[in-house]
Amino acid sequence: MLFNEQTAQRVVNALATSLKKVFDAAFEAAPSQWDQVAMEVPSSGASNTYAWIDKFPKFRKWVGDKVVKQLSAHTYTINNDDFEATVEIDRNDIEDDNLGIYKPQTQMAGESSKQWADDLVFTTLTNGFDEKCYDGKTFYATNHEVGEGKNKKLVSNRLNVPLSADTLAAAKASYGAARTMLRSMRDEEGRPLNLNPNLLIVPPALEDTANALMTVDRLEDGKPNPYKGTAKVLVVGWLKTDTEWHLHDASKPVKAIIFQPRKKPVFVQQTDTSSDSVFMRKKFKYGAEARGAAGYGLWQMAVGSTGA
Repeated sequence: MLFNEQTAQRVVNALATSLKKVFDAAFEAAPSQWDQVAMEVPSSGASNTYAWIDKFPKFRKWVGDKVVKQLSAHTYTINNDDFEATVEIDRNDIEDDNLGIYKPQTQMAGESSKQWADDLVFTTLTNGFDEKCYDGKTFYATNHEVGEGKNKKLVSNRLNVPLSADTLAAAKASYGAARTMLRSMRDEEGRPLNLNPNLLIVPPALEDTANALMTVDRLEDGKPNPYKGTAKVLVVGWLKTDTEWHLHDASKPVKAIIFQPRKKPVFVQQTDTSSDSVFMRKKFKYGAEARGAAGYGLWQMAVGSTGA
């Protein structure tokens, strides 16, 4: 390839255009699942603070003045972080027309950028047994407080039982117990939230068990399966353990996890032939940048089990 002072900038600009097409194609083709478990709340600054998170406005009989839902005393802040995926191209490879190796690298950068939100959301989900949410408890906890004064109750959205389709008793003690916990959730005034447990999230190791619970007519002990078709199975490779599983109501606008993008992934390039990185190190750079975070929404929308 003719690569001299006169043609250098034109050549690297053409290369940038070509790599952006490769990046965009890989980005569009990559699968993504985060929006099944998280709600998107865009950010316009360094962080978002959520003070509304535990209020459930509902219709009531209008007698006297309207009852205005006050913002919670709890505040929960999610700070945005920076992310990048960079492909570095040596000037010698451009001069020698040896660019084939950079196409798959750019494709991987595009795929990684598309799944950036998945990584954030599902990492947050799997850390829910240890990390705190807006009420100061771990997201999955046995002692969430609901209500005030004499009406205060401790509510659990955490189990420590394995997901099982072996027997009806085992299925009831795992999946059945999680369904009951979600369907029994109430707001701070004691009114039912009428949740619909419709998404069962499992690691690859539990895919067969989860699918059996959702599809077979009879469990392994020969008894009828009362849970057939009650939820969609979502298999997630980001979960930390082979035993954990999660049951969510993913049917409502407000969800258990918050995805907070400040800047969604964009293709960027450093192709100025007079830049220091080119002059000193003979390196051109292409890649993607993003900024954002994920955090916890309503713990009431989810039940999680460690499986052990």
